[in-house]
Amino acid sequence: MPGPDEDDGEGPVVLPSPRAGARAGAPAGTHSGTPAGTHSGARADSPAAGTRAGAPPGPARPAGSGQAPPSRGFLARAALITASLTVAGALLGLVRDQSLARLFGAGRDTDAFLVAWTLPEFAATLLIEDGLAYALVPAFSVALARRAQGAPGDPVRSLVASTLPRLAPAFAAVAVLLAVTAPWLVGVLAPGLPDPALAVDCTRLTASCVFSFGLAGYCSATLRAHRSFLAPAAIYVAYNTGIVVTMFTLGGRWGVRSAAFGVAVGGCLMVAVQIPSLVRRLRTRRPAGTGAEIGTEAGPSTGAGTGTTPGQRPVDAALMATVLLFALVRQSQVLVERYLASGLPAGAISHLNYAQKVAQIPMTLSTMLCTVTFPVVARALADGDTEQARDRVERDLVVASWLVLLGTAAVVACAPQIVQLLFQRGAFTARDTAATAGVMRVYALGLLGQTLTGVLVRSYFSAGRAAWYPVAAMAAGLAVTFWAGAGTVGPWGVTGIAAANAAGITVTAVLLLAGTASGPRGRSVLPGGPRGVPLRARRVLAGVGGPLVAAAVAAVAGAQVAGRAGGPYAGPVAGGATVTAVFVLLGRVLSARGGASGPPTLPLARFVPALPSLRRPLVRRLLLPVRTLVRRLVHAVRR
Repeated sequence: MPGPDEDDGEGPVVLPSPRAGARAGAPAGTHSGTPAGTHSGARADSPAAGTRAGAPPGPARPAGSGQAPPSRGFLARAALITASLTVAGALLGLVRDQSLARLFGAGRDTDAFLVAWTLPEFAATLLIEDGLAYALVPAFSVALARRAQGAPGDPVRSLVASTLPRLAPAFAAVAVLLAVTAPWLVGVLAPGLPDPALAVDCTRLTASCVFSFGLAGYCSATLRAHRSFLAPAAIYVAYNTGIVVTMFTLGGRWGVRSAAFGVAVGGCLMVAVQIPSLVRRLRTRRPAGTGAEIGTEAGPSTGAGTGTTPGQRPVDAALMATVLLFALVRQSQVLVERYLASGLPAGAISHLNYAQKVAQIPMTLSTMLCTVTFPVVARALADGDTEQARDRVERDLVVASWLVLLGTAAVVACAPQIVQLLFQRGAFTARDTAATAGVMRVYALGLLGQTLTGVLVRSYFSAGRAAWYPVAAMAAGLAVTFWAGAGTVGPWGVTGIAAANAAGITVTAVLLLAGTASGPRGRSVLPGGPRGVPLRARRVLAGVGGPLVAAAVAAVAGAQVAGRAGGPYAGPVAGGATVTAVFVLLGRVLSARGGASGPPTLPLARFVPALPSLRRPLVRRLLLPVRTLVRRLVHAVRR
């Protein structure tokens, strides 16, 4: 499927016009790997590529800027690739958790492993999903814009030469330090753990993920800035495959330590699946006569001798500090949960883990669009187009909210049946199912806050500059989580911890939205101006209000149907169908009455040719509500 990843196709990149700040007829790969109609360059007369996101919204791109938005259908195809591989990775993640539950149950061994699992959870957030990407994607977007302007040397290779040799040894040093200090680390994370020695062994094995995840995150950020999404989306498929295979291969001899060793194997596979695509990008050379100096330094790494090309903005320490600190504080919610749960009866941490993994699937799927659009927002800001960045972020917020609220309603309605279907076998008993399902329902109440936080924080870091406000907002949410959890863990146990998590992340989402909100005249609702891309908060809230009420009603209706259907298979099917029908119909009615604008419907078969059965009159009549929702979401992605 060409477009989202040029690896899938050959031939030239067709530019919209010769004024697009790039060279017409250039061979494929010379313009960042962007498909036809995508951002092919920045304004040639732009005084600063990295226009700050906090600036008030101004007029559209000036004439002659040549900046073209992504081609129609490009984001939809990229999102489809990302969604498909994200779903595959999520399903393999469920297989991983099922295998862990089947082989080792929910007891002391799994509690020890899940304490060690804190390291890959933190590393994934800091180095792949959030932290490092927030710094590197804007930096590579600016480098690509400068390359398209004809800057001397190759800004992209210079950026790699100035960052990768410094980051890789740092990743390795941190991995070694964590392995050495594993006993102290386990004592801090879970002081009440019954078997700390096993947790120390697992922690030393999982510590290697800091190095492998760091390299994987660097590759992912680089490829996504080039708008190449296939290989980065496949990393969790490789990762979970490595863990599952290792557990079944070594589980009989090593016990739960095999799962920890699987983390190390999976981390190496994450890097391996991206290396071919990355090498192809970095081998890209400018054709002669373009004003760029090719190979004037040692070998292919033009500019490696100086670290950066003249005028290139490096990845500064303040930016790295803020993005990593935000990701660290956000992931610290897991530390709070496991710290509070370590004093509860054996299995409490495992119940929290299984519930969280399943409940977060809707959030993961709803934010996959932002993985595709984050480079688009960063490139728009690099080219000075704040209006395009604002429209994109607002659209992402509404679309992601619809998706996550539908998933939230399904999780709340069918939690017992879902847990029974996925985990109740082997050492995982019916008692574990009941405990996990109760926690999962409470966790689901914070999914909207998790999704809004994930979308909003990208608007703060898209401009590639340090932003301390999201760190403060996340710290406030963490404080709510800790104090609420400490007060509720006694009477409510693990359910109180899950409720505290939902409350804390919701507070963070509200603060982040307030920090980006601007009034009707573009003025900030907070002193000092918007902290990120200036958003129209009322418009965003109007788009979220209708589906929020619809999700609550759909969850109640779905729970009634799922409970009466009986059985682990019929319950989720009947409950899920009820939730979908009620959510779509009621959400449309409430959105229309509230005046929330929605994208017009378009022919579904044009974008989803794999569903020809929808053309049949009877099926079309039965699935009309679902078709309408899919049309709206696909059109929003395409825009």
